[in-house]
Amino acid sequence: MDITFLGGPRPQRGVGVVAPFDFALDRELWRWVPDEVSLHLTRTPYVPVEVSLDLARLVSEHETLHEAVRTLTAIAPEVVAYACTSGSFVGGIAGERAMCEAMTRAGALPSVTTSGALLDALAELDVRRVALVTPYTVSVTRALEEYVAEAGVTVTGCAYMGLTRHIWKVPYRAVADMARQAVRGAADALFISCTNLPTYDVIPQLEAELRIPVISANQVTMWAALRRLGTRAVGPYQALIDPAARTGPVLPEQLPGMPKLPDEEQQQEG
Repeated sequence: MDITFLGGPRPQRGVGVVAPFDFALDRELWRWVPDEVSLHLTRTPYVPVEVSLDLARLVSEHETLHEAVRTLTAIAPEVVAYACTSGSFVGGIAGERAMCEAMTRAGALPSVTTSGALLDALAELDVRRVALVTPYTVSVTRALEEYVAEAGVTVTGCAYMGLTRHIWKVPYRAVADMARQAVRGAADALFISCTNLPTYDVIPQLEAELRIPVISANQVTMWAALRRLGTRAVGPYQALIDPAARTGPVLPEQLPGMPKLPDEEQQQEG
């Protein structure tokens, strides 16, 4: 069968991704990516350290990032993303900016990090108060709280799991339970940290239940990287990605042509 009339594969646009050596959720990242974009992943070298502040520092050293980005330049991505939350917040805002500059110098292309993308996403959604869920130990969780506070965002509640390994095995049910624990105050949004924590399918469920935007580490990373390409991530019913999901439920009195109900009737309808 002659298939030459198809003209070959469609041109692709590339996003380079640098992930820690233990990153296990490649497939989840792809779920946010439109058809015309390819992900090119590489990993930092293995180190025999469990998830901790020490590990976060080791996998985010500038020399390590430089070498990782250099491995991606041969396939000419248009942007590079560092997909690690703790590795990009462990040095504070100044440290995150220095990481982006180091990656840009290594590959001569725009760079984003998960924690930098988090702050961009909070600004996009006009969030001033956020609840946090993490799989981390208390010390790593506190470092995230300090990073968010440095950006002028108030942490209204926090729940953490205390894990040091095998984070990618956490089921959605556990993530949802932690989210409900974290959203105790008047939060504008919920952030679920760690790129090794599965979140794609749980985001719409939690947004519907909690009635606030829910953002996650992998989601904001892909959203920020794809925005640098001038394209949009794929995430139906996710407030950050789907503007239609940012509006609240439409009450009967808001529908065109519907008369307003007395207060008592409105409560019964609700």
